[in-house]
This record gives sequence, structure tokens and C-alpha cells, in this order.
Amino acid sequence: MAKGIATEELDGMTDIELLDKLKESKEELFNLRFSAVTHRLEDTSRLGEVRRNIARIYTIKRERELGIRTAPAAKK
Repeated sequence: MAKGIATEELDGMTDIELLDKLKESKEELFNLRFSAVTHRLEDTSRLGEVRRNIARIYTIKRERELGIRTAPAAKK
């Protein structure tokens, strides 16, 4: 089973929470890249996993802009 963030979990987040998660993921990706360059990274698959999580967040943000998905607050 994948360790990444489930799309359903991201879909339940508000726009502000998504931006916070995006910032957190980008910081983690930076740290992972730094560790990879200095040969201290043990789990190299984590790089791809974090990149995919970032892509999922961007996809949900874009779908909300286009009206394909709605934010949780808009559903009420």
C-alpha cells in the first residue's frame, strides 16, 4: 500500500490547509534532495513519493479553480 497522502484526504482539506500541506511537502522535498546529495538518504523512494504528493495537491487546487471539485466549505 502506498505511503503517500490519499486523494480523499486532500479533497477534504480547505484551500488554506492545502497550501500549508504544499509548503510542508516542498520543505520536505528540499531536505530529501539535500540528504541525497550528501549521501545520507536511506529511503530514496521517499523522493518520488513526496513529488507525487505535491503533484496531487497542485491537481486538486487546479480542479477547484476550474470547478471540477469543490472545497469542503463550499459543500455546506
